Amino acid sequence: MLRRWIPWRFLVKRAARAHGIVDPLAILARLRRFTQPSEVQEPIELLRAGIVFHARGLINTKAIQHNLDWVWPYWVERQFNPDDPSFIPRSFSFTHVNLTHRNWTAAGHPDLPLYPLVDPRGLVTPLHDGWSIDLWLLSSKGELLLPSKLEEVSQKLVFSPNLAVKTDSSANGMKISTSVTLESGDEVPYAKINASCHCAEGGWLVVSLRPYNPEGVQFIEKIFCDEDSRRLIVNGKTPVEFDRIPEKTIFSDYDSGDVVNQLGNSDSKGVTCNVGMATAAALFPFQKGDKGSLEIRVPLKEDLPKKTFTRTTAAFRTPRESWKDVLSEAASLNVPDEKLRFLYDSALRTLVILSADDIIPGTYTYRRFWFRDACFMLNALMTTGLTKRARRILDTFPPRQKSNGYFQSQEGEWDSNGQVLWIFDRYHRLTGEAPGREWINAIRKGADWITKKRVRGKDTDLHWGLLPPGFSAEHLGPNDYYYWDDFWGLAGLRAASRLMNLIGEDELSLKYNKEAEDFEEAITRSIENIPENRSQGGIPASPYRRIDSGAVGSLVADYPLQITRPGDRRIIKTTELMIEKFFHNGGFFQDIIHSGINAYLTLDIAETLLRKGDDRYRELLRNVADLASSTGQWPEAIHPITLGGCMGDGQHGWAAAEWVLLIRNLFVREEGNSLVLGSGILPDWTNTDEPVFFGPTQTHAGPVAVRLFKEKGKARFEIDAEFSKARKPPESIIIHVPGFKKIEMAYTCQKIFTLEENQT
Repeated sequence: MLRRWIPWRFLVKRAARAHGIVDPLAILARLRRFTQPSEVQEPIELLRAGIVFHARGLINTKAIQHNLDWVWPYWVERQFNPDDPSFIPRSFSFTHVNLTHRNWTAAGHPDLPLYPLVDPRGLVTPLHDGWSIDLWLLSSKGELLLPSKLEEVSQKLVFSPNLAVKTDSSANGMKISTSVTLESGDEVPYAKINASCHCAEGGWLVVSLRPYNPEGVQFIEKIFCDEDSRRLIVNGKTPVEFDRIPEKTIFSDYDSGDVVNQLGNSDSKGVTCNVGMATAAALFPFQKGDKGSLEIRVPLKEDLPKKTFTRTTAAFRTPRESWKDVLSEAASLNVPDEKLRFLYDSALRTLVILSADDIIPGTYTYRRFWFRDACFMLNALMTTGLTKRARRILDTFPPRQKSNGYFQSQEGEWDSNGQVLWIFDRYHRLTGEAPGREWINAIRKGADWITKKRVRGKDTDLHWGLLPPGFSAEHLGPNDYYYWDDFWGLAGLRAASRLMNLIGEDELSLKYNKEAEDFEEAITRSIENIPENRSQGGIPASPYRRIDSGAVGSLVADYPLQITRPGDRRIIKTTELMIEKFFHNGGFFQDIIHSGINAYLTLDIAETLLRKGDDRYRELLRNVADLASSTGQWPEAIHPITLGGCMGDGQHGWAAAEWVLLIRNLFVREEGNSLVLGSGILPDWTNTDEPVFFGPTQTHAGPVAVRLFKEKGKARFEIDAEFSKARKPPESIIIHVPGFKKIEMAYTCQKIFTLEENQT
């Protein structure tokens, strides 16, 4: 009632005019002219995330540029250096944020939703969005080795005996090595840092506590030595534990500057800083000719979820699954290419740690749930055999559904219902497990939501029958009628029809099938009526957009949904336009928001080329492999010059999922109700005597593993499949290894085939 009587618009305009600033309501009105009219303008979740992100950036603006004599994290050392390609002029930028090196790798555990982060120079952030620990070396001559300032370091991800991020930093005869792991502990999990160093003349290994992380400043207000001097207590609650007492500890507040400039000071016991920029250094001596070593532990009790969507805190105190347990069920890869094999194994582990409890698309920036990312990641988990893990997460989807049937990640995105129905159907196809009552109710409500959400009106409108305009977090652009949403909605209705038929709900099955046919007709009519000067023969992001990089979303009709046939004219034209106009450094460059090379969208294009039989998928596979970090990770978007992350999470789950799926599809993929085997095997893999193997992978016909090997000079292809009577066998099996003649046959029990080289 109060809103109705108070003239808010008039008051806001008058206040703006009085203070000599632009009218915010007028600006918003102008902004919305760039979008289609929509029931939702800017999702509150996106605004909230942006506020948090730029609040940090505003603090960075105040803290960093006035204190460049500090030791800052790697991204700051590069981005603020005018001699570095990463340099960004600050000018009138309101906030200073990491836009050049958004890279990090988590040490993880398959049963713990905890993610101690390690940046590209070994900076360790034990707690989520917390302060950090840096390791330095001070020689007896007073020389310092500061890893964040080095041009090059060596960093790798080690799989056994525990997932570990190892970093080696060296210069001028000095070297620091660290290994970071997440350990389960008897009671509370902890981040463990094993550090060693070497310097010919001896010196000190320096453990420094830093009020920042890979995003920027994170406050430390006080640090004190514990009574036994083997622990530093940060902000009165978090201990940093050493395996021995340091020779001395030094502390500094903001007014005194960075502790790095005070390492020669006498021993002290603590500091309080009202600015929140306290730093500390613990010095551990080592003698001439010796190798210094140290173990550091940080308990992660603060990050343990008190209650999560799928489990309780008690479950995390004694992890139930080891890496060996989990990976024993996963598909394995053997190819004569160490790099591609490592990237597959690394991506698989990324998917495992990101699904330790709820499934999240990133270890830091994106440490929250979205249906979209979840569905892509679950598809990868299921196809590689981790179906129990996937089922546990899928069972949380129905409780998340709103009463009106909407699977909402954030308001104003209309793709999620189709994605959830599709992944439910995909799960049944891959496992043969019939959906239970909760799933069925959710599927029915979800399908009804799609049918009610479609826009009606004049059938002459290009958007008639489509889903309404929305804000796409696929970064396709401002609010519009996105074909991305429509293709997912169509796939969801088809999935609902099939699942209802499966349980004998014939009437609902026919209803959803009819709705799907009507929806497909509306989409087809819309695309065909787009003026040629906008479509250029392809499928723009929406009927009202010209071809731009957002059109990459329309390729979802080909992969993974297979709504269109392989080599569909408009799909291929769209693909060619994407490659011609929007590729940079061999990868798809998403101009909209991302402004970087996108690994997972590049891999999606490779999937379309693979499905068509276009050999260019090989080049894209190699290019994306080259864009991976040394620890086998891809950020959401990659800076075209620095090749560091420039957008989103530095360890992106969707990117890992698409890598796993493409590797799988090189060996085994479904085409309708047929199985296509070996169609993406790289020619250089067949030129050696080393066996090539992948599997077992789940398919709609049952688990399948394939093996290509040479025996007495002949190439043999072996299929190991478990096609049961309970599962429908494939309509046909196609073995089409590049360089060899295609074998196409009806379902057979034959397991070994001799491949004949293609002489053409």
